[in-house]
Amino acid sequence: MEEQSNSKRTYTPRQAKLKAESYCAYQERSQQEIRDKLYAWGLHHDDVENIISELILDNFLNEERFAKAYAQGKLRMKGWGKVKIKHHLKGKRVSEPLIRIALNNIDPDEYMQIFEDNMAKKAGKDISKLTVMEKNKLIRHLLSKGFESELVYGRVLGGFHNLQQKL
Repeated sequence: MEEQSNSKRTYTPRQAKLKAESYCAYQERSQQEIRDKLYAWGLHHDDVENIISELILDNFLNEERFAKAYAQGKLRMKGWGKVKIKHHLKGKRVSEPLIRIALNNIDPDEYMQIFEDNMAKKAGKDISKLTVMEKNKLIRHLLSKGFESELVYGRVLGGFHNLQQKL
């Protein structure tokens, strides 16, 4: 019987670069995602950094383009708010200035429409007719989706929250 090895296949730097180009062409990727993938393919630090540099030069990898696409995608497809998008971009080691650019790139009208859609879907009825428990549940839901607390409390609780902040 043949013995199967549990180790992953390793690639030469040239093979890895071609595979990484294909991986980047499929969808936008962060530098950290590519770095992790290259290390998983058995490459060493110098090879990984050289390949990343080449991918950037060949425009397969662009961190700003990734951040913008990621923010738009998560907003439109998953209905995430800016807080959650920012948190996940930080997890992908995108720089703070690029995160700001990506979040500023979001259309405010579209953002508010998605917020309102999330709220209406979860509430199921007019907010003014919700009980305190239902409002708390709605607030937790909207905060977990990553919408800003000022936006959530201001919209769900109305003027009450603003009054409470002043006290």
